[in-house]
Amino acid sequence: MSRVAKQPISLPKGVEMTVGNDGISVKGPKGTLSVHHLPGVSIAVDNGVANISLVEGADDKFGGTARALLSNMVTGVSTGYERKLELVGVGYRVSMQGKSLNLSLGFSHPVVFDAPEGISIETPTQTEVLIKGADKQAVGQVAAKIRGFRPPEPYKGKGVRYAGEKITLKEAKKA
Repeated sequence: MSRVAKQPISLPKGVEMTVGNDGISVKGPKGTLSVHHLPGVSIAVDNGVANISLVEGADDKFGGTARALLSNMVTGVSTGYERKLELVGVGYRVSMQGKSLNLSLGFSHPVVFDAPEGISIETPTQTEVLIKGADKQAVGQVAAKIRGFRPPEPYKGKGVRYAGEKITLKEAKKA
């Protein structure tokens, strides 16, 4: 069994994990997440600790993956995940209109992005976007989709970037 799979998952106060025939669900203050069973892995929950073990004679390739997925679900329903995006460029702005994100990214038209279910989007300033949710994969996917509307270009660095992302700028052509 992998080193990752051997580590137990401690369940914080207010978080419940139930193992059923159809899958595993984790319920907490931020919502409920579920995942299907991975083959060859069994999960035992007792006294606020979840342990992962391999089924007899099964391949051990899903042990670490199952533990990582469950750990991310427990963190998501207890504290949640967030990604921050920054808009860099003259005239690049963002605003919320209801549940829709309205982006002005230098195109001839505004880009409108509707937030999916379970994801909340906030705009603290006109050049910052804060994406929050319980599902780590969904938060990352929404952030990547918004960044994909205008990724940072390599000459001036204009575009939508993750907070703290370093863009390597290319040198301009010399005459």
